[in-house]
Amino acid sequence: MRDLGQRTKRKLVIIGMGIVIVVGAILLYFNDPATSSFFPPCPFHLITGLWCPGCGSGRALYALLHGDILHALDLNPLMVLSLPFLGYAGASRLCLYIRGKGLPRILGGRFWGWFVACVVLIYWVARNIAVYPLTVLAP
Repeated sequence: MRDLGQRTKRKLVIIGMGIVIVVGAILLYFNDPATSSFFPPCPFHLITGLWCPGCGSGRALYALLHGDILHALDLNPLMVLSLPFLGYAGASRLCLYIRGKGLPRILGGRFWGWFVACVVLIYWVARNIAVYPLTVLAP
C-alpha cells in the first residue's frame, strides 16, 4: 500500500512539473519580456547596472520559442548553450521518477561542478567588460 502512495506521488510530481513547464512556455510565447511588464526586470541589473549571467535569458527563451536561434544566442549565449545539458538532466530525472533509474551520467562529479561554477563566474565578469569583443556578450 505504501508503494502505491509513492507511485501516485511521483506521477503527481511529473504531471505538476509538466504543467508548470507548458504554462510557462505558453506565457512566455505570448508575452515578449522586452516589451511586456508581465516579467519583472533583473533586480541585479536594476541595482548595479551590471549584467548578471542570467540577464537576457527570458528574451532568449522567447526568441527560441519563436525559432530565432541566432537572436537567442545574441541575448545570452551561455544559457542557450546550456539548454541541451539542462534538458538531458531533466530527462534523466524524469527517467529516475518513471523507471527508478536515470540516464547515464555524462558529466558528473565535483570537477564538473567546479568547472561550471568557474565558467559562469568568468562569463559574468567578461560580459561586463566594455571592450570589444567582450561587449558582444552583453544582452
